[in-house]
Amino acid sequence: MASEKKNCYSIILPTYNEKENLPLIIWLIVDAFSQINEEFEVIIVDDGSPDGTQDAAKQLQKIYGEERILLKPRAKKLGLGSAYIHGIQFASGDFIIIMDADLSHHPKYIPQFIRKQTSSNCDVVTGTRYRGHGGVAGWDFSRKLISVTANYITQTLLNPGVSDLTGSFRLYRKEVLVDLISRCKSKGYVFQMEMMCLANASGYKIEEVPIVFVDRVYGESKLGAIEVVRFAKGLLRLFATT
Repeated sequence: MASEKKNCYSIILPTYNEKENLPLIIWLIVDAFSQINEEFEVIIVDDGSPDGTQDAAKQLQKIYGEERILLKPRAKKLGLGSAYIHGIQFASGDFIIIMDADLSHHPKYIPQFIRKQTSSNCDVVTGTRYRGHGGVAGWDFSRKLISVTANYITQTLLNPGVSDLTGSFRLYRKEVLVDLISRCKSKGYVFQMEMMCLANASGYKIEEVPIVFVDRVYGESKLGAIEVVRFAKGLLRLFATT
């Protein structure tokens, strides 16, 4: 009897100045998949990092193999959505996992994402900080308050069908991710919001897994005042168009 074909999972890691974090996140991803015995590949989409991130990626290729760690850089920062579009071109997996490379998303949740998708046969699994044992570690009270308030406002205005609209730790069926990205107009942090709104409006089945988001250990946060303004404008645009 022929053995059942195993799924393959492609993890797309957009990076910019993640030299310190990259070796650890890759090690944790490899460890997570060793526990569930599933096929996987990691696609590193680096946007011209000046800190040596690409050199670190090349060293990791020597350790884990170029068939396991794919380095697909770009010349400069071109936006999160376009990073996924770029990475998908090289993805051989049936499912695509998107996550941050700065250790704010722990790969230990990947087996839970995969089990949730397998048991429910859903199209999208998204991590949530706002249900079950989910939460945030490393933030002060004011930042937590801002996050909770922003999430409450997005839930009220958009009714997206998920509890954490701005999260960026997700598992997609490959064809679903391709479809959603082809219709998504937002960039930056609003991109994740619009993706969930589109998925919900399109009737795709979405499930959630509680996660604890951990503030980055190395490097600086890329969320600044400009991104906050763009978030507000994007939220209003989505409210007017969805």
